[in-house]
Amino acid sequence: MRWRAWVRLVCCLLLAAATTHAQSSSFDLKTALALAETDNLELRAARQQRAITLAGLKIAGAIPNPIISFSAARDTPHESIVWDQPIELGGKRGKRLTVAREEQKATEIDIAALSRQIRQRTREAFYRGLWSRAQSEQAKAALDLATHIRDTVQLRFEAGDVAQLEVIQAEVELARIEADYEVAVQAQKIADAQLAALVNRPLDAPWDLQGRLGDVPGPQSLPGLTDAALRSNSGVQRTTQELQLEQRRLALAKSQRIPNLDLQAGVDLNSPNEFNAGPRGQIGIALPLFYRGQGEVAQSSARLEFLRLSLQAQKTDASAQVAASYFDYGAKAHQAEQYGQKIVPQSVRLEEMAEDSYRSGRSSLLILIDAQRKLNETRKAYVDTLFAVQSSFAALEAVVGEPLD
Repeated sequence: MRWRAWVRLVCCLLLAAATTHAQSSSFDLKTALALAETDNLELRAARQQRAITLAGLKIAGAIPNPIISFSAARDTPHESIVWDQPIELGGKRGKRLTVAREEQKATEIDIAALSRQIRQRTREAFYRGLWSRAQSEQAKAALDLATHIRDTVQLRFEAGDVAQLEVIQAEVELARIEADYEVAVQAQKIADAQLAALVNRPLDAPWDLQGRLGDVPGPQSLPGLTDAALRSNSGVQRTTQELQLEQRRLALAKSQRIPNLDLQAGVDLNSPNEFNAGPRGQIGIALPLFYRGQGEVAQSSARLEFLRLSLQAQKTDASAQVAASYFDYGAKAHQAEQYGQKIVPQSVRLEEMAEDSYRSGRSSLLILIDAQRKLNETRKAYVDTLFAVQSSFAALEAVVGEPLD
């Protein structure tokens, strides 16, 4: 029985260690992005397309199968065996393989584009988690402040300085802020579940996010970002690859105008009074008299011109998107700076002055409650602005098409 007790003890220790590790484990932005890159289910499903493109390579490299036919007749020779082998001319098989390889590159570009989308969504989800925590902390601070004001009003009422009406007003304000705090706590759970879905973790898993909502790396200069976008923007990359793929398809369409050669070799059997076995051969080729693949060539040429114009338009659009995202990020970063350095500190000072004025009896409770509400709204707007800066940076990174930190 003693060994069972030891087993139970060891199991309890291991469970306690695992629980402690899970509770104390940190989870920063770098870890979140790495987990999303490796474990995101949407991205893992997209990577399975590689197997499809590899199968397409095998299909493109296939050699036509020969046809063996046997015939029997009353006429002589009574039997014959024929081996029919189609021969492709004009390098059709090589051109098909080239098209398949370009399609494989297009698949890789699509996977990379999805990877960047997942990165953007994960970054936003991570900072949404920090934003929800900041909102919860702000709501808790507002709750503490409302509780403090209610207690102050209660003391003044007990001292006979104010009417009971002000006590009721303070309690109503406290109840409203308590409801806001509960909503903020639930919003944090929602943000954690969204992040868990992106990194393929249990939706109810506890998170210990490490980071600050205001930590945003400064982007490069606008010309540098524009040059990077023209190289790495997913839309530009996709259209460039489609242009190369269509060029290969045009070359394949032109090669299809060269007719294939049909070689036949066989033997005739059982021709009485003449021979028992006699060889035979035949060469066949289609004559391109009526149709020479003009439709396929014309269609591919038209699509090439369409893709060239589309590529020019996408490059212009990518440059415009980079500029718009860059200026949007700069404006929101400046707004957050103003909130942090001027607006929030001044709002705190106004609330403190209103509280001192109420304590001394120089102002009413409504003025104090109004100052408190404005302070809470300002702090909440500051947190919202910080999250807007993070979202703007993530959008800028997605438009550029490569990591900026």
